[in-house]
Amino acid sequence: MTKILVLIGILFLAFIISIPSYLGPDDLSKCTEPAAVGTCQIADAIVVVSGGDTNARVQEGVTLFKQGWGKQLIFSGAAADETGLSNALAMKKYAVKLGVSEAFISTEEFSRNTAENARNTSRYIEQNKLSRIILVTSAYHQRRASLEFGRRIGDTVQVINHPVANDRQWSAYWWATPVGWWLVIGELGKIGIFYIAPEGTI
Repeated sequence: MTKILVLIGILFLAFIISIPSYLGPDDLSKCTEPAAVGTCQIADAIVVVSGGDTNARVQEGVTLFKQGWGKQLIFSGAAADETGLSNALAMKKYAVKLGVSEAFISTEEFSRNTAENARNTSRYIEQNKLSRIILVTSAYHQRRASLEFGRRIGDTVQVINHPVANDRQWSAYWWATPVGWWLVIGELGKIGIFYIAPEGTI
């Protein structure tokens, strides 16, 4: 019985340790500054999707833009309240407040979920012949967002992952909060659905 409990404990610990890196892949983790070529190459655009702690996502996107990682910002998200401002426009206003010129910001205002973020944004990417984007979202959401964008964009556009490491909902101590477990279980379930369900359902 003791051996079984020890094994369960080890598996549980391994799960807690591995989940952040699985759900939140970061392709820029080994990059110190933008480069002309290679893994750390400057992107055509930084795409930020709304949801969760949207302000933290905008802040991360703006930081990347100011550091020279991308040539423009694209904000994607419909209004949570259809009578009000779309999430994308609210994100744009916040980015301008943080010092980004409107000339470098584009918005996609009709996406209500991750699949729609990917589908609707991919149209802009295709129309403007972008070949490399940095995708920014919350760490727990990065894997699924990347899968959706990869499905919609295909092999012609390189999607570089860069999640917000910590926000109001997520941190290295995710396992210590009910919200953390809720997010993990929800994301793992939706990733499973991604592989078996018709396109555009989540």
